[in-house]
Amino acid sequence: MILYFLRHASAGTHGPNPKKDEKRALDKEGMEQCGYIGRALAALDVQVDAIISSPLKRCTQTASLVGNELGYEGKLQLDTGLRPGAGLADFRKLLEKYSRMEAIMVVGHNPNLSQFLGAVISDSGCEASLELKKGAVAKVEMRRTSGTLQWCVTPKVLRTLYETAVESSRPKTSRK
Repeated sequence: MILYFLRHASAGTHGPNPKKDEKRALDKEGMEQCGYIGRALAALDVQVDAIISSPLKRCTQTASLVGNELGYEGKLQLDTGLRPGAGLADFRKLLEKYSRMEAIMVVGHNPNLSQFLGAVISDSGCEASLELKKGAVAKVEMRRTSGTLQWCVTPKVLRTLYETAVESSRPKTSRK
């Protein structure tokens, strides 16, 4: 199975009220990050059988926007195993539920999403230290209960690549 880990994009500052914070939406930067990530994944011909998201608004928005860029036509799946504070056992249960699929994308929060990624890519079963920035996506090739990290990119890297490509495609003006 191929497993894509996607941390939700920028959603401003954490609110003091947990119930209101669950409804916190992506900010302008977060919307842009989703565009960069989604277009990059589409350019890499990423296709997933399922997109599974934390039920919090910033994650469902990230999942929907990136999914649209990928041309994903399935229904967005919500799973409490990706909520803030969910444990590794919850995540393993989620993986078991979708184990028959070839490729899935999980959209969640830190610190637990980075912890899940670290646990999955560590052969020893202990956590590898890896931090997913907001809007970052990592590709892992799974074999049973552990996997190999193929790549990890941030929206900032993709924005830089995009801007460099646009700049280099502009006609050069000659000076006389």
